[in-house]
Amino acid sequence: MLLFLFSNAKLARLTIKQRPAEEEYPDITQHNNYMAKYLTLDMYKRLRQRCTPNGFTIDNVIQTGVDNPGHPFIKTVGCVAGDEETYEVFKDLLDPVIQDRHGGYKPTDKHKTDLNPSNLKGGDDLDANYVLSSRVRTGRSIRGFCLPPHCSRGERRAVENLSVDALGALTGDLKGKYYALKNMSEAEQQQLIDDHFLFDKPVSPLLLASGMARDWPDARGIWHNDNKTFLVWVNEEDHLRVISMQKGGNMKEVFTRFCTGLSKIEELFKNKGHAFMWNEHLGYVLTCPSNLGTGLRAGVHVKLPNLSKYRQFEEILKRLRLQKRGTGGVDTAAVGGVFDISNADRLGFSEVELMQMVVDGVKLLIEMEKRLEKGQAIEDLMPAQK
Repeated sequence: MLLFLFSNAKLARLTIKQRPAEEEYPDITQHNNYMAKYLTLDMYKRLRQRCTPNGFTIDNVIQTGVDNPGHPFIKTVGCVAGDEETYEVFKDLLDPVIQDRHGGYKPTDKHKTDLNPSNLKGGDDLDANYVLSSRVRTGRSIRGFCLPPHCSRGERRAVENLSVDALGALTGDLKGKYYALKNMSEAEQQQLIDDHFLFDKPVSPLLLASGMARDWPDARGIWHNDNKTFLVWVNEEDHLRVISMQKGGNMKEVFTRFCTGLSKIEELFKNKGHAFMWNEHLGYVLTCPSNLGTGLRAGVHVKLPNLSKYRQFEEILKRLRLQKRGTGGVDTAAVGGVFDISNADRLGFSEVELMQMVVDGVKLLIEMEKRLEKGQAIEDLMPAQK
């Protein structure tokens, strides 16, 4: 039987008889993730005696990183949170992971939030001959519920019911409809696939090992507005995944809708007695430590067939604090020179600051592409490190 003893810090100790830590410590000698970099045997000995008030343990935190060694050239995070308290109870491990993953963000640092679109300079003039579509997304977690790796069926259903109720109160351009995955007709499913809206049962070993796919598709669904420019996923990797999107390069319009929608959704949840998980150090609290802070990924699908072949393309992106992927997702290759370019950072910068990096950076990338089309040099356009 488990007995939970809570201190003022809300830490708990398991009094169940355990095997020696040396026998339980995972073999992570061949792993390339942030968890494996920092989890020592001594740390494991200390942390295995703790769990959150909801019963999330250090082995729950690290399981996805243990099961997935990572790629030699791609360092994954290797750990997840099961509830809001995870980041405090297991801070001995998570603080150094966060600091390393987020470019030196220290345990004493405070996060900035800015969801005022009027503070964004420009963004409504990206060349539509190069920018095919624009998108801004983030996640939100509802305080009082466990996160997807650890929530019960009842909690997941409560999150869905609360979300459907709140989203149903949106009006005007944000008015829309909810589609529960388990009740979706073939026609509705195909339409959402055609619109690139549908999320399906996770197949990534990272998500499966963390427990996010339990009871699929129970209490999962998709909501979108009538114009199909504002979208909310319910109970995927986070409680809510909020997305604003449209064709072309008007990032200002996309970001304005994003901020307006988020503010209204948060107000509706607060009116029902449920705030979003947030604190002044981590910003918005989400399942994966990589998404803390803003949780924001602002991206465009942009044509860069010449620049992408340039010898310093990767260096240019690094200096602009941008990242690239294929238009089909993180593990896909670019097709026809079209890339998904987005901000590399999440934590330590405000939403407006990250948006500004993307807007300014994409403008420069397009200017470079135009020069290369004409056979002109671009060395004088090389940016300084942001």
